[in-house]
Amino acid sequence: MKQIIQSYKTGEMKLEEVPRPQVAPGMLLLETKASIVSAGTEKMLVDLAKKSLLGKAKARPDLVKKVIATAMKEGITNTLQKVRSKLDTPIPLGYSCAGIVRAVGSGVDEFQVGDFVACGGAGYANHAEYNVVPKNLCVKIPFQHTQEPLSFEEAAFATVGAIALQGVRQATLSLGERVCVIGLGLLGQLTFQLCKANGCQVIGADIDPDKINLAKKLGVDAAVHSNELDDKSAQFTNGVGADAVIITAAAHDSRLITLAGEISRNKGRVVVVGLVGMDIPRDIYYKKELDLRLSMSYGPGRYDVEYEERGHDYPLPYVRWTEQRNMQAFLELVAAGRVDVRSLITHRFPFEKALDAYDMILGGKESYLGLVLEYSPQPESRKIVVNDRSTTLSSDEIGLGVIGAGNFAKSILLPGFARQQKVKLQGVTTASGMSAKAVAEQFNFAYCADSKEEILADKSVNTVLIATRHDLHGPLVEQALRAGKHVFVEKPLCLTVQELGEIFDIYNSQPATRNPQPVLMVGFNRRFSPFIQKVKKVLSTRTTPLVASYRINAGFIPKDSWVQDPVQGGGRILGEVCHFVDTLRFLVGAPVRTVQAACIQTDNKTQTNRDSVAITLTYADGSVGTILYHALGNPEYPKEQLEIAADGIIIALDDYRQLEIYGRKKEKFKTKQDKGFNAEIDAFVSAVTNGGPAPVPFPELVETTEVTFAIHRALDTGQMINLVDFAAEIFPSASSS
Repeated sequence: MKQIIQSYKTGEMKLEEVPRPQVAPGMLLLETKASIVSAGTEKMLVDLAKKSLLGKAKARPDLVKKVIATAMKEGITNTLQKVRSKLDTPIPLGYSCAGIVRAVGSGVDEFQVGDFVACGGAGYANHAEYNVVPKNLCVKIPFQHTQEPLSFEEAAFATVGAIALQGVRQATLSLGERVCVIGLGLLGQLTFQLCKANGCQVIGADIDPDKINLAKKLGVDAAVHSNELDDKSAQFTNGVGADAVIITAAAHDSRLITLAGEISRNKGRVVVVGLVGMDIPRDIYYKKELDLRLSMSYGPGRYDVEYEERGHDYPLPYVRWTEQRNMQAFLELVAAGRVDVRSLITHRFPFEKALDAYDMILGGKESYLGLVLEYSPQPESRKIVVNDRSTTLSSDEIGLGVIGAGNFAKSILLPGFARQQKVKLQGVTTASGMSAKAVAEQFNFAYCADSKEEILADKSVNTVLIATRHDLHGPLVEQALRAGKHVFVEKPLCLTVQELGEIFDIYNSQPATRNPQPVLMVGFNRRFSPFIQKVKKVLSTRTTPLVASYRINAGFIPKDSWVQDPVQGGGRILGEVCHFVDTLRFLVGAPVRTVQAACIQTDNKTQTNRDSVAITLTYADGSVGTILYHALGNPEYPKEQLEIAADGIIIALDDYRQLEIYGRKKEKFKTKQDKGFNAEIDAFVSAVTNGGPAPVPFPELVETTEVTFAIHRALDTGQMINLVDFAAEIFPSASSS
C-alpha cells in the first residue's frame, strides 16, 4: 500500500510503498476512501521536521533536557544512537479519514467487516491506503434523509468536526447567546455553523477576505476583518460584549487572548481551540471575572491510553460526550443538513498526487481551505523488496527475520546483528507498515512484509528476532519454534504460566536427531557484560555461599504506559526484574530455592506499588541474593549497583562503569558503560552458526521466568514461595527441577 511519510531528520516527504499495517486486538483495519489534510496542524508538523537540528532543539527544549539527562546516565555514545534512531523514524501525517472496514481485531463487536466508518487520531487515521485504528476512535457513517450514507469525503471531516464541536461544548452555550469566533479557517467555519445550529447569533473575524466572504455565504450573522472586531463586536452585542468568544485562529503571541478579553461581556467565557500565546492580561480578565477555558482536541478520552488504545469507554451517564460521541454527533449534524462541509472543500487530490497538496500549502501562492485526498482501490502487496539480492544461505550463515522493531531494537539490537558478518538481514515486519519499510531501508534488509506469517514461512529465514511488545513474546516464540527457527526474543520470555508451559513442551519435543538443535535466547544481556564475566571468574573458586545485594534505581514509568498494562506489558517485575534475577542466577551458579517479596504501599495514585519491591532469593548452594528494585529515586543517581560478599572478598559494581574488588589486594577497574549487548549477540550468533549450546541454558531461562511469577505470588500471599513446589503446582511439565 501507499502512505505519506515524512523524515523527521530532513523534513523530506514521500508517497511510499509500505507494508499494510497489522490489525490488533481492539482495532479495525480500514481501507481508506478519503482523508482530510488539516492544513494548519500538518503544516506545523512539516515546518518542525524541516528545521535544522538546532532549530528542532529550540522548538522542543523539553526533549533537549531528556537527551542531556540520558547522556549523563548512559553516556554520549548510547545517547547518540538513540537520538539517531529517533531521527531516522519517519512521521505519519494525517488524523481524519473515512473508509470501509476490512478486518476487526479480537474484542471488537461494535463494528464488522464492510461497515462504512469515519476514523480519527494522529498516528492512526493517517494519509494511507490502509489504516489500523482503535475502535474508540471510529464511528459508523450515518445515513442522510435520502437513506444514503454520507459520502466518504464528508465523513472524513469527522475528527476535524469533533475538534470544533468540543470547543463549542466548552463554551456551554445557551439558546440566543451572542458568540464571537476568531479565526475563520476550517475549524472556524465549522465552529460558527455549530454555534448557529445551537441557536446562537455569531460574529466571525479573520484577516482573509475570502474566508470572511465564505462565512457570510454559509450563514454567519456577521463577519469582519480582525482589525475591526473590537468596534463591530460592540455593535453586534448592543454594547454588552460577547457571551462567549471561541478562538480558532493561530498566533505566536497573545494578542488574540487579549482581544478576546476585550470584546467579552462581564463574566463571559473565552475558549481557546487554536494554538495561541497564553500570556493572560490579568487586568482585563480579573475586572470582568472572565472564565478562560481550553478545549482538549476531540473531547474527553483524548490522550487517555485506557480509552483510546485499550478501548475502555467512559459510562455515558457520567461522560455524555466523549471524543467518539463527538465524532458521531458531528456527522449526524452533517447528515441532517445542519452543518455544510462540502462548501468548505476547495481542492481534491487523487492520493497518487497527494504531495501536490503539501506543495500548495507550503508554497503559499494559492488560497485553500478544505483539502480532500481521494483513494482508489489498489492491488494488495504483502512483501516489498528493498534489496534484490540472493537469499541462498551457506550452512554457517544466519538468515535473520525480525518481528517488531521499536526504539530499543533500532538503537541496540539491529545495529548489533547488522555488524555480524555471518548474519544476513532478510525480512522485517512491524505493526506499522511505515516503520517496517523505514527499518528495512535503514538496516539494508532484503524485504519488509505486512505479517509475521511471511517471515515465519520464509525458507531463507532460519533465525527470528522478536522485539515486539511483551504480550506477543510467548505466542511468537511458540510459532517460531514450531516453524523450526532459532529464536532471539527480547525479555521477557512470556507473560503467563500457560505460555511458559507451552514453550517448555515445544522446545523439549524437538527431535534429538535434529542438527543443529534450535537455539532459544532471551535478551538477558547483563550476564555477558565484561564486568559480570570478571566477577564470575573471581567467584569461580569460592568455597562459601555468596551474599549478593542488587539495587536498581529504575525510574518512574506512568501507570498509563503499555509496560504497566497487565495484558500488554505485564508490569515491571515480569518485564525488567527478570534481568536481575538472571544476573544473580548466573553469578551464583545454583538453582533458586525460595522466593520472598514485599512492595511499597502508598496512597499516591501516580505510583504503582509493585514498581518498588524488595525481593529475597535463596539458592540450592546456600547463597542469598536480594534485589531492591524501586521507582522512587532520582534519575541523576546511578541506575544499578551490585555488591557481593564471599570467601572474604567483597565485590562492588557501580552501574557497569566501575568495578572494585576487595580481597588480598584492592583492585579497581573503570570503563565506559557496557551492559553486554554486543557480547550477548556475539554469543547467540556463534551458537547458531557453530551448532554449539545455547548461551543461556534453557532450564535457566525457564527458571528465571518462574521466579518472576513466584515474586507476584509472594506479593499476593505474603508467604515464602518454594520454587520447586510452585513450579510443580502451576505447570508440572515446565518445572525446571
